[in-house]
Amino acid sequence: MSKDLYDILGVARSASATEIKKAYRQLARKYHPDVNQKDPTAEAKFIEGQKAYAILSDAQKKAQYDQYGITDDTPGGGGAGGFGGFEGADFGQGFGGFSESIDDIFSSFFSGNTRRSGSRSRARRGEDLRYDLEITLEEAALGFSKEIEIFHLEKCSSCQGSGADKGTGKTTCAKCQGSGQVRVTQRTVFGNFSQVSTCPDCNGAGQTIKNPCRTCIGKGVEKKRKKVLLNIPAGVETGTKIRMSDEGNQGVNGGPRGDLYVFITVKQHKYFQREQSDLLLEIEIPFTKAILGTEIEIPTIDGKASLKVPSGTQPNTVFRLRNKGIPSLRGYGRGDQKVTVKVAIPKTLSSQEKNLVKEIAAARGELQKPQNILDYVKKFF
Repeated sequence: MSKDLYDILGVARSASATEIKKAYRQLARKYHPDVNQKDPTAEAKFIEGQKAYAILSDAQKKAQYDQYGITDDTPGGGGAGGFGGFEGADFGQGFGGFSESIDDIFSSFFSGNTRRSGSRSRARRGEDLRYDLEITLEEAALGFSKEIEIFHLEKCSSCQGSGADKGTGKTTCAKCQGSGQVRVTQRTVFGNFSQVSTCPDCNGAGQTIKNPCRTCIGKGVEKKRKKVLLNIPAGVETGTKIRMSDEGNQGVNGGPRGDLYVFITVKQHKYFQREQSDLLLEIEIPFTKAILGTEIEIPTIDGKASLKVPSGTQPNTVFRLRNKGIPSLRGYGRGDQKVTVKVAIPKTLSSQEKNLVKEIAAARGELQKPQNILDYVKKFF
């Protein structure tokens, strides 16, 4: 390495250990091959920076370099093969005093932490639960309360959540010595990289159970049946999701409970169709009623109502019944009920009925042929 080590890291010779570490972090973040794939020289600069930091982060090697310009790790400095000691170095143990693993460095780059925190005894929130509920349109419109039954994970009644049998307890994990993590070192072209992972024996808890609870088999929780009072507000529709806090599974290591989510499905109604907050209803009346007018009783979501059909009502006329629809889920206003009137035209008539219709047509002058066929065409303009 012919370049000055301080120049490689971009620091002054009077730089402190903290400044040297900060400079190396910036260099590694910029030139790491996995991060910088556009610059063809990135890998070489990254290795160069590693070697420079391996010396300058070690107090003894730094002093030797400052006095003589070389160390046992520099080419020609007495170490066979130059950085021979570096190639066999354990990144977990550091490059001569560098106490952070390469995983720790890049964890801090992308997560903002300077060290990987262990998962020993880490409190974890319980899982959320889902309950599917099918209701009628009337229930959706009016709202109601209902008691539902669910199965969820509750703290074990035998071991009170410890997972250990009565009279026993947890012991420190022999594999990770209670840290909840194990370190695995791999040799690469850049040196030996250490990777920290969750301990497989204790699953990161740092403790193991020699005599598991017979009720929960060491899990600390057991499945129990529970009744929950559910309040369904007026105005819900298919797809509405109701959240019930702390009604889910028990948390781990003192963590909070999960939540219960109730998913609503509204059954198809015999008469009504829903259009947001409005209800749609179709009725069919005889053509004589449409001509003469009538008053009929129709269903609504609240019961029954009277609808006046004036004489001369045309087919597909829509009548609106104010505030007879679905209440707003947000608590303000209510939709309408829209009634579409269909007029039934008989396909067959008796001789008497035909004569009566002809009399009406004659009285209205409709039996005469039109002088112009366009008289039958409706004028829009």
